[in-house]
Amino acid sequence: MFVADSLGLDFINSIATPVDTPVDWIGDGDGLLRWLTQANLVPSDVLEDVKSHAAAGELDDLADQARALREWFRGFVRKHMGRPLTQRALKELEPLNRLLERDEAFSRIVPHRDDGHDGFALERTRRWRAPDALLLPIGEAMAKVVCEESFADIKACEGPACTLMFADHTRARARRWCSMAICGNRAKQAAHRQRLKDRG
Repeated sequence: MFVADSLGLDFINSIATPVDTPVDWIGDGDGLLRWLTQANLVPSDVLEDVKSHAAAGELDDLADQARALREWFRGFVRKHMGRPLTQRALKELEPLNRLLERDEAFSRIVPHRDDGHDGFALERTRRWRAPDALLLPIGEAMAKVVCEESFADIKACEGPACTLMFADHTRARARRWCSMAICGNRAKQAAHRQRLKDRG
């Protein structure tokens, strides 16, 4: 369910009610690893290495931490969405800053990834010393929401049962649905049925 146009908001959306039953895509350690793979936040070789070296239950505990982080961030975003974020919110961001302070990120020079191109590129990477380092790219995605998105443009889907949020990047800032194919279509069908009922 990557529909938010922002990975930090997609992380919030990793629990949702797409039809009638809530689904938590990071309900356990394997789910967290799958979500990180789909979000392209951690290289697959790192995820495989972490999984092969993790102690019993360690990844499930990490998923618990990720869910707690997600719910904290959901509360923060819901509290501030719909209006510009001000500096008064900085104290509330302390849990995120504490996570970001643990990072061991660095840059290195690597060959271009484009096969037909000579030369080098500067690549940002990190040391993955422990499984909890997997939370760091999630923290960065959340920090990008805070620093790069206008909170005035963060919205909740208007679908009656939908719990998804998104950043409205449309020109007129008129986006109403998580997806036109899902909630937008349901709303159109409901409006059509209501018109038929009103005529009949």
